[in-house]
Amino acid sequence: MRMHAPLRPLAAVALAAIVAACAPVTPPPAQQPVAPQITEDTLRARAREQLATGLKQYDSGEYDAALRSLVASLDHGLLPKMDQSVARKHIAFVHCLSGRETQCRDEFRKAFEIDPAFSLSPAEDGHPIWGPVYRAVRTQLIAEREAAQGKPTAPLARAEQMLADGLVKYESGDFAESQRLLEQSLKEGLREKQDQVRAMKHVAFCLCLAGKYPACRAQFLKIFDVDPNFDLTPAEAGHPNWTKTFAGARAQAQAKRTGTQAPAPGSAPAPAPAAKKG
Repeated sequence: MRMHAPLRPLAAVALAAIVAACAPVTPPPAQQPVAPQITEDTLRARAREQLATGLKQYDSGEYDAALRSLVASLDHGLLPKMDQSVARKHIAFVHCLSGRETQCRDEFRKAFEIDPAFSLSPAEDGHPIWGPVYRAVRTQLIAEREAAQGKPTAPLARAEQMLADGLVKYESGDFAESQRLLEQSLKEGLREKQDQVRAMKHVAFCLCLAGKYPACRAQFLKIFDVDPNFDLTPAEAGHPNWTKTFAGARAQAQAKRTGTQAPAPGSAPAPAPAAKKG
């Protein structure tokens, strides 16, 4: 028995090796992927993409989605000033189209703060919903700048403000208040002929909508005194409340310019005089 005693340590070593070989092997920890680094250029590119997406959504009439995209494009303040103004402008359009006039005004004001030379295109300025709101904000900012410089608010600013408010009231269906404000704007003195015509035209519309057709016709005649080439837009020309009244006023204005007698409302034009013989 003593002869085999030296073999016991070797057996223990072998047994330990067998146990180690059978033990489960723990794999090394997996290497975590490195998160991409977000740089200012990345955020700027994302903002431009969101702006482009918002404009496409706006053009397709998806106003809620457009609003979210446009607001997101402004989050980091990395768009160029011109692009910021474009985003603010379209955000204002969405708010006005949704009946949120206060938010619409705020966005137009922010657009002016970004770019003091900010302006709408002629087609945008003439829009019946946001055009008056834009002009009201512009007039208010002009008055604030003049007040900051110690200049008194000119009557022109007051007249333009009344014109803008009158057009907003017209679009909301408050025709009596619209007429009052528009007539007051004319008394205050609108400098631009385009503004004068716009005010008088909507006064005429209010009168015709109230059934005051002689006064409506007289108002249209005043417009032709200011602008002999005045005409209604295609959408306005087909309105049943003032189409005939406007046509009669235009015929009367043309007759006044040419020295001929205008036909009475509802009558056929007078025949041309016969040529004298020999």
